[in-house]
Amino acid sequence: MVQTKKVVLWGLGIFVAYTIIHSPARSAELVQIGFEGISDAAKSIGEFMTHLIN
Repeated sequence: MVQTKKVVLWGLGIFVAYTIIHSPARSAELVQIGFEGISDAAKSIGEFMTHLIN
């Protein structure tokens, strides 16, 4: 089981590296979309907590 996990993690790492090298603009775009999603989620949670308190 541990060996399988190690192989999967290495494969994922190689895939990510290949994607970044092959298409850096698209990779940067995906990272930006991800961080925007996290930011929006944090903002929504903050607004929800604010409304709960009020």
